[in-house]
Amino acid sequence: MNIGFKIIDKKDIKSVIPLVYKLSEGKVLIDTLEQRFNNMIKENYECAGVFDDDKLIGVTGMWFSTRHYAGKSMEVDHVFIEDEYRNQGLGKQFMDWITGYVQSKGVETIELNTYVQNNPSHKFYYNQGFNILGYHFLKKL
Repeated sequence: MNIGFKIIDKKDIKSVIPLVYKLSEGKVLIDTLEQRFNNMIKENYECAGVFDDDKLIGVTGMWFSTRHYAGKSMEVDHVFIEDEYRNQGLGKQFMDWITGYVQSKGVETIELNTYVQNNPSHKFYYNQGFNILGYHFLKKL
């Protein structure tokens, strides 16, 4: 195993779609994901990948903004690592790499959302130094 982390070039953004599709458990269609990613790369969005040699095995999105309560901020979005690579410390390594990357860009805070029922992720993020700040609400229009 030869693990590495890097920002995925915007021209290669479609390479993340199979992993994000798995993350969505098939609830978001591939065509919809392609359209959304085409729009996302035009916004304050970057995507980071975990690679085993040249094989993409993990991904997360990063949304950059300035928030009145947090300063320059990055929100981690759609974190996913392939099943066969889990429980090997890659999540911690990936978050450490992401933290260093965004600090080099002057980011002051990292935020994220995780589903209420996803208890393993809660433990993971607590161990990474995150604290619960509030609830995330969503209204579909």
